[in-house]
Amino acid sequence: MKRRDASRILALLPLATAWPAFAQAQAPFRIAWVSTERKGVPSANLEAFRGGMRDAGYVEGRDVVIEAWPGDGSGARVSEMAPEIVRSQPDVVVASGGLALFPLVRAGVKTPIVFSISADPVEARIVDSFARPGGNLTGISLFTLALVGKRMEIMKEVLPGLKRIAVIGNSQHPGETKERDAAQTAASALGLSMRYYAVTSGAELEAALADIARKRDEVILAFADGFTMGFAGRIAAFSLQHRIPAVDGWAPFAEQGNLMTYGPVFEDVYRRLATHVDRIRKGAKPGDLPVELPTKVELVINAKTAKAMGITIPPAVLARADVVIR
Repeated sequence: MKRRDASRILALLPLATAWPAFAQAQAPFRIAWVSTERKGVPSANLEAFRGGMRDAGYVEGRDVVIEAWPGDGSGARVSEMAPEIVRSQPDVVVASGGLALFPLVRAGVKTPIVFSISADPVEARIVDSFARPGGNLTGISLFTLALVGKRMEIMKEVLPGLKRIAVIGNSQHPGETKERDAAQTAASALGLSMRYYAVTSGAELEAALADIARKRDEVILAFADGFTMGFAGRIAAFSLQHRIPAVDGWAPFAEQGNLMTYGPVFEDVYRRLATHVDRIRKGAKPGDLPVELPTKVELVINAKTAKAMGITIPPAVLARADVVIR
């Protein structure tokens, strides 16, 4: 090789080395954020996810593009959007909640999907196992059975004389049978009698509430999912009217007027979804990434509701509260 040819090759080497980084800069990683949130309404979950991406070192618009696909409160709308989402060619889809996830699964979307879900994803048959999901899905499940009993324990602290508890659950929620068994085990250990109401509609919920009032149950425990959250305001109104305190697993339940929640910190959940996306961006297969459970939980107490019901929250319970609504 002539010396001048060798010199030309050496001169081009830095450009060749820089090309992958240059190409990456020209092609941001594309993320489709799919939810049943309302179009134009600020999303705390999306902002938490964006914060997680920033924590991972991504600059939106330069390294990553996040396109929101709001379903306007309807899983059916997500089903309608699924072909368009696929045509937009995202590198990964983030599905916020089961109502956003299940339509994508039914539509056969093959793009890597990172999800948050309140159900048991194994029982829902969207993953093979928590440890090895398989396929193109992974994420975080809010399905934590240990917290069911913990909610009962806290209510027993607040109401030491508690004897009767009514449990409301969505019978179509994957994992509902396991939640019911966990609740019965915890109730028996605490010396509580438990009556269970399986509800799948507003009419069934109204029938359950009417029976709870007739039977004079002392506490309502609602299993946390999108269905019960959709009726959180109605349960709160009933709870105040009949002075039957209600507890759930998600903070918005207490924010809408119910007495108490104990469960996952949503902001942390959605920030952590970004770690799954980051690993997929770096070459990991979704099916090899374990489905995680929440690592941070919070106790939220609505002190206004407690006062309205004439309930005195013990100082020891108040001291453990992460949020007190006054």
